[in-house]
Amino acid sequence: MSALLRHVPGLLIGAMLGTLIAVGGSVLANREQANDINQIIPFKELRAFTEVFHRIKSNYVEDVEDSVLLENAIKGMLSGLDPHSNYLDSDAFMELQTSTTGEFGGLGIEVGMEDGFVKVIAPIDDTPAQRAGVKAGDMIIRLDDTPVKGMTLMDAVKVMRGKPGTKILLTIVRETEDKPMKIEIVRDIIQVKSVKSRTLDKGYGYVRVSHFQAHTGEDLEKALKELKKENKGSLDGLVLDLRNNPGGVLNAAVDVSDAFLNKGLIVYTEGRVEDSSFTFKAQLGDLIDGAPIVVLVNGGSASASEIVAGALQDHKRAVIMGNKTFGKGSVQTILPMNNNAALKLTTARYYTPTGRSIQAEGINPDIELSHVEIAKVQQNSDEGLKEADLVGHLSNDKTAEEKAAEAKKQAEDLAAEDYALHEALNLLKGLNIIEGRRS
Repeated sequence: MSALLRHVPGLLIGAMLGTLIAVGGSVLANREQANDINQIIPFKELRAFTEVFHRIKSNYVEDVEDSVLLENAIKGMLSGLDPHSNYLDSDAFMELQTSTTGEFGGLGIEVGMEDGFVKVIAPIDDTPAQRAGVKAGDMIIRLDDTPVKGMTLMDAVKVMRGKPGTKILLTIVRETEDKPMKIEIVRDIIQVKSVKSRTLDKGYGYVRVSHFQAHTGEDLEKALKELKKENKGSLDGLVLDLRNNPGGVLNAAVDVSDAFLNKGLIVYTEGRVEDSSFTFKAQLGDLIDGAPIVVLVNGGSASASEIVAGALQDHKRAVIMGNKTFGKGSVQTILPMNNNAALKLTTARYYTPTGRSIQAEGINPDIELSHVEIAKVQQNSDEGLKEADLVGHLSNDKTAEEKAAEAKKQAEDLAAEDYALHEALNLLKGLNIIEGRRS
C-alpha cells in the first residue's frame, strides 16, 4: 500500500495517518487493537481507491489535476447516497442561496435525476419552461446536441443555466408521446412569485403556491387579507393549489400549514443525530376562521407541498383532491465548507402529525381526479334570432334567469380552463350547503 500512497495528495495521506494515530498509537500492540482498527479504517477500500487514483494518473489519455479527481470523487461519494444528496461547488452553492430568495437565472424548472436522465419534477409558474410546454414527468435526454446520459445533475443544470436571451433546445421523452419531442426555450431571469390569489366566486378564494421560499408565509398572509377584503371581510371557502409545487424551504411549509391551524403538530423530523430531529407545532390563529379548504395536489407536488397536504389532511382541516403526490419525504441540510462550497446532505425523514412517512409513498388524495379536459361544444348557429340580437333593442335589468345563465357560463369557462379547480369550487359550495343544513 505504501507504494500506492505516494500518488495520493498529502492532504489525504495526512488524514489517513492522523486517523491511525488517533486510534491509539501502536497499531499492532495486540490482536484486539488491530481488529478495532480494521473495523474503523476500511483498508481494503482505501487500497482500491488509491489504486484507481494511480491508474488514472498514469494511464488516462490526458493529464488530470489531483484537485479535479478528488472533487469528482467527492461528488461520486454523495451521488451514490440518494438522488437528493450532492456536492455544491461555490457557484452551485450561490445559486441555491439565490433560488430560496425567489430570483435566479435559467429556464424555470425543478429537476432531478432518474435512470441517468434529467427528470422534470415541475415547471415553475410564469417561466420560459412552462410557457414552452414543459410538463411534470418529462424526461430530458438531450441539451442542444449533448446527450444527458453520463452527466451529473449539476452538470446538466449548468448547461441549462445561461445568459438571458440565449436559446437552448431540449429533447424530451413524454409518456403520452410516441417519439421524443424537441422544445426550444429562451433563457430568462426567473423571478418566482411564490403566491398568487384571486376570487373564484362570491365568497370563495383561490391561492396558488408555486414554490416554498423564505417569504412564502408572509406572502400567503397578505394574499388572504386581500381576498377577505374583496369578499366583505370573510371567506366561505378556499382552494389551496399545490399542484406541480416541487417544495422548497421547510420553515415556509410550516408557516403555510400554521396559517390554517389553531393547535397541534404540523410535522416532525427524525435523523441519526440530535440536531436533525425537530418538532413543529401550530400557533393559535386560523387566518380564514375555520372556512372549508380544498387542497389540490398531483404527481408534481413534492416535499414541502406534501408537508402542508399531510398536516391539513391529518388534522381533518382540508379535503385533499387530485392525484397521488411525488413522495419526497426526506430533509436536506446545507452544510457549508471552508472552500466556499457546501454539502447538500439528506439528514432526516419527515413525518406527518399522525406519524406517516411520505418517503417513496406520497400523499393519497381524499378525492382522486382523473386527468380530464373539458372542451366547449360548438354552438348551433340555427337557433334563430332573439330580442337581444336586434339592433336598438330596449335594455332591461337582468332577470334571475339571466343571472343564472351568466353564472352557468362562468362555471363552464372555469371547467374548460381547469377541471380540477372547477371540481374543487363545487366541493366547497357543497360543504357549505351541508354545514348550513346541520346548523
